[in-house]
Amino acid sequence: MSSFLPTIILRHRKENLKKCSLRGLEHNKNIKFFSYPTQLDLPINGYVSLDLEAKPLSIKDREKGLFLIDATWNYASVMTRQIDTRYHLEKRSLPKDFVTAYPRKQTGCSSPDRGLASVEALYIAHKILNLPTTNLLDNYYWKDLFLSLNKESLDKIV
Repeated sequence: MSSFLPTIILRHRKENLKKCSLRGLEHNKNIKFFSYPTQLDLPINGYVSLDLEAKPLSIKDREKGLFLIDATWNYASVMTRQIDTRYHLEKRSLPKDFVTAYPRKQTGCSSPDRGLASVEALYIAHKILNLPTTNLLDNYYWKDLFLSLNKESLDKIV
């Protein structure tokens, strides 16, 4: 089995865990969580982060590792600026044809129609990078709807 870097997620300390789509993944051996703002010394050199306006994520990025920010759009923008200043990570985007199943009003997002729940973005990125996706969506209430809405787009990845 080939090796890969763990996915690293920086979660804002004020993230509402009752609404957090990543809840339940804290014990996944392939994912490491860090808390913002207390844990900013992150082992993410050589990682890529997701951004709506970057070049597409591809299997060629697999060896770099995946870094995600988990926060509301408003907090995420501040966190992203700090991480960008500190680490200068390469940025990648997900395909534009994916839609969220998470029922919320997007505020603070530059492109609300492209906003995904964190677990949805994680799942898509792991599929693209050919990383394990087993159990990623197990605790996601809208799992079936997400998979149904995005079946054709997900099939294109496989």
